[in-house]
Amino acid sequence: MTRPAPVILSFRRTFALLILLVVLPSAGLSGFGVVAIINERAAVEKRLEAAWRGTLADLSAEVPRALSSGRLEPVGTERLAFLLPDDQELSDPEGTFHVENGIVRTKDPQLAESLAALVPEAASLPTVPTVFSLATNGRAVMVAAERQGATVRGVRLSGIAMDALLSDKAQGRATSEPVRFTLLPVPRDTSSEGGLVNRLMSEVAQARQNALGSPVLAERVLSAPLQDFRLVVLPTGEDPVASTSTRNRAVYGVLLGLFYLTLTFGVAYTGRVLYREARLSRMKTDFVSLVSHELRTPLTSIRMFIETLALGRLKDPAQTQEVLNLLTKETERLSDLIERVLDWARIESGRKVYQRETLPVTDVVDAAVVAFRTQRLGDEMEFTVAVEDGLPRVDVDRVAVAGALLNLLQNAYKYSGPTHRRIALRAQRDGGYVNLSVEDNGVGIARKDRKRIFERFYRVDNLLTRKTEGSGLGLAISKRIVDAHGGRITVKSEPGQGSCFTLQLPVSRA
Repeated sequence: MTRPAPVILSFRRTFALLILLVVLPSAGLSGFGVVAIINERAAVEKRLEAAWRGTLADLSAEVPRALSSGRLEPVGTERLAFLLPDDQELSDPEGTFHVENGIVRTKDPQLAESLAALVPEAASLPTVPTVFSLATNGRAVMVAAERQGATVRGVRLSGIAMDALLSDKAQGRATSEPVRFTLLPVPRDTSSEGGLVNRLMSEVAQARQNALGSPVLAERVLSAPLQDFRLVVLPTGEDPVASTSTRNRAVYGVLLGLFYLTLTFGVAYTGRVLYREARLSRMKTDFVSLVSHELRTPLTSIRMFIETLALGRLKDPAQTQEVLNLLTKETERLSDLIERVLDWARIESGRKVYQRETLPVTDVVDAAVVAFRTQRLGDEMEFTVAVEDGLPRVDVDRVAVAGALLNLLQNAYKYSGPTHRRIALRAQRDGGYVNLSVEDNGVGIARKDRKRIFERFYRVDNLLTRKTEGSGLGLAISKRIVDAHGGRITVKSEPGQGSCFTLQLPVSRA
C-alpha cells in the first residue's frame, strides 16, 4: 500500500508556488514602474522644451537684430567698445584686436589663436560693424569687427554683457519657472576623431560637464553668422525636471514600499493560513482515525458481551451481572465519546447555548466530583477536594462548566500513570475571579506543548498518550466553555513533575 505524501511537503510545494506566482508579477510591476519613471523624466523634458520653443525662437531673432544696430567706437588710444544705440556696451575691455598685413595684434593669446582663421578672409569683411562667431580647438568666441581699408579692427563681446542683453529682451515674457537665458558654445563632436582614446576622453568630459553644469531646459542654435553659439534656458532655482522626477520617484517609492509591505504581510498571512489548514487537515485525519478506533473498541466489546449473553454461555448469575456491568461501562464510554464530538460540533458552529444562572461554586464542584467519582468507581487513586469557605457566587452554566472541570479531572486521571495516582481539586478566590484548580502527579507537559494543548485535535506525543484513549478535544472544549463565560484557563507544568490546570471564572456582579 502506497503512503500518502506528507502534509508538510504538500504545504511547502503550495507555498513555493504561491511565492513564485506573487514574486514574478511584482518584479514585472517594479520594472514597469522604473520604466515609467524614466519615461516620465523624458516627457517632462520634452514638455519644457516645447513650452520654451516659442520664446527661444523670438529671442534668437531679436538678438542678431539688436547686434546689427551696434557700432564700434574708440575708447582712449588702444581700446574699442561695441555699443548699442542706447549706449549699452557689450564688448570685453580686454578683447580689442587689429588685423593688418596678416598679423593679429591683441592682448589675449587665445583670442589671437581664434582670429587666425579670420586673416585669409579679412579683405572680404564689410566696412560696417558686423557681429559673427569663430570656433577654434573647441573654443568659440563672438566678435564685432569692421574693415577700414586694409586693416580690420574689432573687439570680443563680453559674455556677461550678452546675458544682460538677453535678460532685457526676455523681460515681460511669462515664465512658469525661475530661469535665465544665456549663450553657450555649440558642443563640437570629436568622438570620431583621434581613435578610441579620444572618444573615451570626449565622453568622460561630456559626462562631467552634464554632472557639474546646470541642466539645460531648452536650447536653440543661432543662425549664421552666429552658428557657433546656442541660446539656452537654464533654471536659476531648483531643476524642474529633477524635482518632478524626484517627486515621481518618491511617490513611486512610497507606493512600491506599501505594495511590498502589503505583499509581505499577505504572503506571510497566507502562508500561516495554509500551514494552519494543512496542520488542521492532518489533525482531522488523525482525529477520524482515532475516533474510529475509539468507537470500534467499545462496539466490539458490546457485541462480544451481547453474543455471550445471547448464546447462554453464562450460567452463573454473578458472571452475568459482571458482563452487564461491563456492558454498561462500555456503553457509557461510547456515549461519552459521541457526546463530546457532538458538543464540539455545536461549539464550532455557534449553536451552543449556555443557560447561565447565579449559583454557588460548590454546585459546580459537586456536579463535577459526583460525575468523576461515578466514572472512576472502584479505581485506586488519592483524590482530595478542598473548597475555600465564603466563596462568592458565579454566573455560569452549571452543566457546561462542570463538564469543563470534569474534563480536567479525567485528564488528570488518565495521565497520572497506572499507580499512585494523586489528584487534588481546589476552589479558592483570586481577586475578581474564582479559581478551580486540578493538580496531578502525572508525566507533566513540555514547554513547547503548553500553548498547543488547547488546540483542537492536538495531543502531546509521548509514550503514555499513545497508550491512552482520547480524542484531543477535551481541553479545546474546556477552553471554549471558559472563554464563553469571560474566564480563562491556565496551566503550570514541568515534565516529570505533574500538571496544574486552573479554570478562572469571574465573580458574579449580582
